[in-house]
Amino acid sequence: MAEWNKKRNVMNHYNQIARVYDIQYAGEQKTKIEATLENVSLNKNDFVLDVGCGTGLLFPYIADKVQLLAGIDISRKLLEKAKSRREYYPNTHILLADSDHLPFQNQVFHKTIAITLLQNIPKPITTLQEIRRVSRNHATIAVTGLKKEFTLETFTTALKDAALEIFNLKTDNGLKDYVAACHLQKPN
Repeated sequence: MAEWNKKRNVMNHYNQIARVYDIQYAGEQKTKIEATLENVSLNKNDFVLDVGCGTGLLFPYIADKVQLLAGIDISRKLLEKAKSRREYYPNTHILLADSDHLPFQNQVFHKTIAITLLQNIPKPITTLQEIRRVSRNHATIAVTGLKKEFTLETFTTALKDAALEIFNLKTDNGLKDYVAACHLQKPN
């Protein structure tokens, strides 16, 4: 019940600030997006998942470079804003969904991106395992973790506990988040 209470609080918070979200956070999100995409190579055949897509700020950066972009978020009001942004990218689809229960089959996505998500989740490892489930074997998974919520050790430990292998980690003091680019760990 505590997990659902946290999710409900997050959902209500983002529903309340949806009207001003881009005004308040677009600059910060732009910095995170650009830092994240430095280690995500995209190609026209990729299926990409944006977990916690919010208002769709990531869409213009990648939609025209990939075959399909799916964005999910738990906030209906944020998705209403994302819907207007999505109109410019016919290969982009948005869904109201819980990141712990993604509505996709196993191993669908070539790239999975989760920016400004983990600090809003009751059990980050559970969420990361679900992201791992829907990602293909050779997928790139890019994740951010807010420094106010995670130490570097707790952030990297969560990634490792979810069987993600970090191949690039940004801890730049100019970023409010840690930015990790990962692959799925190979079985021993």
